[in-house]
Amino acid sequence: MITNTERAAAIRWIQDQMADYGLTMEELKAAGCFEPPPPPPPPPAPVVSYRNAEGLSWDGQGEMPTWLKRAVNAGQSVEFFRVG
Repeated sequence: MITNTERAAAIRWIQDQMADYGLTMEELKAAGCFEPPPPPPPPPAPVVSYRNAEGLSWDGQGEMPTWLKRAVNAGQSVEFFRVG
């Protein structure tokens, strides 16, 4: 958490920079300094690496899902379920 002292120091630093470079609030506004940042891009969709006939899928990350564990325990190869 930022303290009031840290905020005050940041404000002083900004004021010093504005004075050093001769910047005005109007110039900063015109440069877009006060516009909200764009929203972050959506996270990428997980890449499906394995899928069964029922449409259940797994991206290959983390623990193997139950449906795939059962198939492997029954003697099926993991590669049988690989997509692409």
